Amino acid sequence: MADRKPIESWLTDMDGVLIHEGVPIPGADAFIKKLKDSGRPFLVLTNNSIYTPRDLHARLGLEVPIENIWTSALATAKFLDDQRPGGSAYVIGEAGLTTALHDIGYILTDHDPDYVVLGETRTYSFEAMTKAVRLINNGARFICTNPDETGPSTEGPLPATGAVAALITKATGRQPYFAGKPNPLMMRTGLNTIGAHSESSAMIGDRMDTDVLAGIEAGMKTYLVLTGLTRPEQVENFPYRPSKVVDSIADIVDLV
Repeated sequence: MADRKPIESWLTDMDGVLIHEGVPIPGADAFIKKLKDSGRPFLVLTNNSIYTPRDLHARLGLEVPIENIWTSALATAKFLDDQRPGGSAYVIGEAGLTTALHDIGYILTDHDPDYVVLGETRTYSFEAMTKAVRLINNGARFICTNPDETGPSTEGPLPATGAVAALITKATGRQPYFAGKPNPLMMRTGLNTIGAHSESSAMIGDRMDTDVLAGIEAGMKTYLVLTGLTRPEQVENFPYRPSKVVDSIADIVDLV
C-alpha cells in the first residue's frame, strides 16, 4: 500500500457507516461536510434498492446531494443499459428499482420480458415469485440487485433479496447475476459516474464480505469501521484484509 497514490475520491457505504437504524452515526455529518468543502468526488453507496436517490437524500438526515448517492438499483440499470439497451423486464421491487429502469428506457412488462429483475421490497408476494419462476423457465434472464440474504429492521433481521433469489433459483435451477456489492461492477460504475480512478480512491464499509471485498476487487484502498455488522474478532476469519480498521467514520474525517 506504500506505493499507492494519495486518496482523491471516496466511496462509503451508508447503513452501519453513516447511519444506524435511521440515525446518523457520530462523525458522519462532519465527514460529509469535509468532503463537500474539499471538492473531492465522493459517493454514498447502498445495496438497498427500495429507495430512489431523491428518497434517500430526504431520509438520510445528512446533507448528501442526490447526485452523490449510488444504489444497487442504479448499478443494475446501468448494467442492463450496457447489455441490452431499450430492453424489457419483469420487476419485483419498489420505486428505487422501477424508477431506475424507467429512466434508462426499459419497458416493464410480464409479457415475454428479456429479464426478470429482483430487488428489495417489503411486500414479496407468492404470486409475483411464481410469475418470475415461470418467466425464467420460459427464457428470461435472471438479474438481482444485490445478494444480501437479510436486511436490518428495528424488530430484527428481515428476509432480503438474496433469500428470495435462493427460492427462485431452487425452483428454476437458474443462478442470478448480482449487480450490487460485493460485485466490483457496482464500484467501477460508481467511480465512472464521478470520474474517479480506483488507484486513487478509497472504500469505507462496515462489512468484510461486501464492502471490503468489493473495494479490494475494484482495486481501491479499504477502510472497515466497527459501527456495523463486522465485529473486530471476525476480521481475521476472512482470507483478505482491509487496508485499515477504525472504530468509526469519525476516525476518517481528518484523512479527507
